[in-house]
Order: sequence, then C-alpha cells, then structure tokens
Amino acid sequence: MSAALPRPAPAVSVRGLRNRGPARYPPPMIDMSMLNRWVRGRRRGRTGRHAFVGLVLLALLGTATATAASAPARAPSPAAVAVGTSAADAAAARWGDRRLDEAAFLTTHNAFTNYEDSRWSSVNQAESVRAQLDNGVRGLSLDTHWYERSTWLCVISFGSDCYPSDVYLCHGDCKTFAGATYALPRQSFHGTMQTVVDFLAAHPQEVVTVFLEDYVSAEQLGQSLGRVRGLPEMVFRPDEWGVREHGWPKVADLVTAGKRLLIFSDRSDREHLGVMYDKSWTVSNYWSLGDLGNDLGCVSRWSDLPLDRQEPGFRRLFTMSHHRNVPTVMTAALDNGAKLRDRIAGQCRTATGGRDPNFVSVDFHRLSDGSGHTPASIVAELNARP
Repeated sequence: MSAALPRPAPAVSVRGLRNRGPARYPPPMIDMSMLNRWVRGRRRGRTGRHAFVGLVLLALLGTATATAASAPARAPSPAAVAVGTSAADAAAARWGDRRLDEAAFLTTHNAFTNYEDSRWSSVNQAESVRAQLDNGVRGLSLDTHWYERSTWLCVISFGSDCYPSDVYLCHGDCKTFAGATYALPRQSFHGTMQTVVDFLAAHPQEVVTVFLEDYVSAEQLGQSLGRVRGLPEMVFRPDEWGVREHGWPKVADLVTAGKRLLIFSDRSDREHLGVMYDKSWTVSNYWSLGDLGNDLGCVSRWSDLPLDRQEPGFRRLFTMSHHRNVPTVMTAALDNGAKLRDRIAGQCRTATGGRDPNFVSVDFHRLSDGSGHTPASIVAELNARP
C-alpha cells in the first residue's frame, strides 16, 4: 500500500506564539524639571494647573500603553484550536483511513438530462442535479458544448431562446433538436458547477467528482470555470499532492484540506485548469450494456489501457459504467439491482485484478429491481468492505 501524503503544516504555530516572551519597554517617566518649574510658578494661575493635570494624564496614559504592549500575545482560545481538530476528527470518523482509490461513490450518467432542471424529452435521471446530490450522488457526468448565440433561434422562439454565447450542457449539437440534443431553459456549465460548489459548501464532509465529455476548448472551459464562485479553493490538483509519487491521499485528508472537488475530462490539454485527463488518472470499462442489457462483460473503454493496469506506487481510479444505449425507466429498474451487484462481483472484480469500482455510474439511480439491492446500497456495501 502506497504511503498517504502528509497533511500540510498549519500556517500559524500556536506553540510559537506561546513561547514568545513579553516585549520589554522602558518604564514611563515624568520630567522632574517640568514639575519643579510648575511648583515655582504654581501661583501664576489656572494655566499652570492645567499644565500639571495634562502632564499627569500623559504619564498615566504612557503607563497603560506600555503595560498593554509588554503583555505576551494571547494564544488562540481552546474553542478556536478545537475547530481545526474537530474538523479532522469528523473527517476521520466519516471516512476512516480509506484512500481515495479505496472509496466508492454513486455516480449518475448524463446527470444534466433530467425532468427538473430543464424540459428534456428523453432523460437519464428523474431529479435535478441538486436533488441528486441531496440524495447521495457523489459523481456527475456532464457533456460540455459551445453554443454560439443565434438571433434566428431567438426570433422563432418568440424570445424564449435568446441566450448568450457560452458553454452549455447539451447532448449533441446545441441547436439541432430542442428537448433531445439540448433543452430549454438552456443549462449553462458554470451554473451547474455553481450548484455543485454550493452543495459542497453546505456539506463540509462530502467529496464530489465531475466527469466531462468535453467538446469545448480549454480557453472556453477555463472562462466558464472562472465564473464559479468558490471553485478554485475546492478543486483537488493531483500534481500538488504528489499523487504519482505517493498514491492517492486519504479521503479524510482531502476533506480536512477542503479539496473536495475532482474534475476529469476526456481531453488532455486542460490540466493547468485543475481538470484531470481521465486517461492519465483512471481506468474505465466500456460504457454500454447493449440494447438488450445483456452485455455484462467488463472490458476496457480504451484498448491500450487494460482495467488491471499496474503502475509502481500508483493505482488508477476505476470508473464503472452500467447503463444501456437508450435509457428508460423500465430498463434501468431491471439493471440497477442484483444485475449490477453480480456484475461487480463476477465480471468487473475479475477484470480489474480483484479491485472494486470507485465510481458506479447508472441511469435513474433511485430505481431498482425489487431485489433489495439499489445502486446506493451497493455502493454502501462496497465502502463497508475491508
């Protein structure tokens, strides 16, 4: 087992603050020559009295200032220190010692094509992206496309399709078939990513992974990501954690460090954005179960990258897809229960050299066959394995 990356040292050392001695300042002094001059001229009237009172006040003020300055710096309160400690304890209680490549996450295929976020005629999920997250989904697959503003679409839609040029979530061309290749209202990529970041901000123990089927340039993707408030602070960058040298960190360490958003793309020229090239960091099976749902073999998505790929000191994350060519509620219910569980144990565990999937991607994630097994319960079972 590869060593977990050490947790970064805190920016401020409380011990260092405690060990600093009090600052030394000379004691304040009253100028006695000034006092003698006042005594000799005390009968000159009110002006002399005012001068004396002012001198005494200045002396007292100097004493108070020097006392405050010489006091040692106050260490953070126990409650403040406990905040960081309790966060680490909570992360350890939630995730244990599992590294990222030892954890499993429920993932939704084409998470953006759903009945709630927009008016799709054919969908892969029943709930909005936010509802999916609220119901336990921790991996989202999204398709990014560039849409160039169309005056013609704006006119023929009587003003309902007057959207600016931007990166949107489409299932094919963003202008071809409303409801099939795109939907109205149009779903901007940065808007959906803002939903993810807002969810993470509200749930500080959770980790979310986004998989991009990417049809935009690195510049277009970067401009869209740059508009997501709070995203840069949350994005996990494997190069900064030395993943190739040390292996994946513990999930609890990611949570404690606040790096709880992983983004993968099927394009390789955007790792400078914090977007990982999936073929460099993962293995994945071929995505389809076939039209009849009987293609249960677990074969690699990439012919030159076997599922049991071995690399010194590093193990790729395993993304397992389990869905058909055309999604329907009925077929998803047939596929998402015992068939999914048996496929993991029988085909995919063998094909990967005995390992479990890290991401289990399905359509209609809340549906099952009545066997008592659901995608969520199967993922929980994987996480309970030693």
